[in-house]
Amino acid sequence: MLILISDAFGPEMPDRLARFGEITTDKDRVPEADVVLIRSKTKCTREYIESAPNLKLIIRGGVGMDNVDIPFAATRGIRCMNTPEASTTAVAELAFALMIALPNHITKADASLREGKWLKKELKRTELQGKTLGILGLGRIGLALAVRARTFQMQVLGWHPDSHFTDFAEIRPTMEDVLRESDFVSMHMPVVPETKGLINRETLSLFKDGAYLINTARAGLVVEDDLIAALESGKLGGYATDVWTTDPPRDSKLLDAPNTLFTPHFGGSTRENMDRIATIVERVLEDFVAAKSDQAETALV
Repeated sequence: MLILISDAFGPEMPDRLARFGEITTDKDRVPEADVVLIRSKTKCTREYIESAPNLKLIIRGGVGMDNVDIPFAATRGIRCMNTPEASTTAVAELAFALMIALPNHITKADASLREGKWLKKELKRTELQGKTLGILGLGRIGLALAVRARTFQMQVLGWHPDSHFTDFAEIRPTMEDVLRESDFVSMHMPVVPETKGLINRETLSLFKDGAYLINTARAGLVVEDDLIAALESGKLGGYATDVWTTDPPRDSKLLDAPNTLFTPHFGGSTRENMDRIATIVERVLEDFVAAKSDQAETALV
């Protein structure tokens, strides 16, 4: 069995997977690969899958599967798996770090001080304690963020299409209710037809004046031009994001928008998360190999 590691994983990954077969990082060997390991960079489109006639399993190290054409893979009998539980802590901690850094002007304070400026009076900080955090999407990461926010004595509201109760947030019946009440809004949901462009001119008008928006989910959740207009008008107090329409961003007007904080899509790039991903990938491959063995034995009966 040939396993292609197509994107960046922890350096120990090849050794941990060697017991399952031959390991390669040579992307030219896609046509030979039985298993492909990807993160966000490799796009398993229809064309990609058609170029891999031996492919039986795609493993996405991370949560979102929007870079995999799952319906087409299914027509080829290819299993598509991810590692959703691995990234919870890493992404939740980054979202919280952005939520602290943005209203405290951490990056501006650091950069200006290095330039010889002393902006003690100019940079006005905002505390989290007593503020309201609205979380859109109460999956693993959204709930982990809620736990951290409550530790900082924030009020936590949440909206999720199929969540009606949790011990960690007050569920609101609609997203609009959350937007109207929140000082900070953090998004934790995939991009699907129902959520694409969810944050747009109409929904931005519902935000409290000066509220902050945090995005560690997907860039497609926001309409960029509408977001920029809200930042320039002061409707939004700030926007922090780890996600982009392309990695890295190319010609994004958002890079010039005021009151922003950017990171290079590294929400899952902690050493601990890479170790957790490797463990889950091993388990997926163990199940995959076991299933193949069972099928082979059944065929002989």
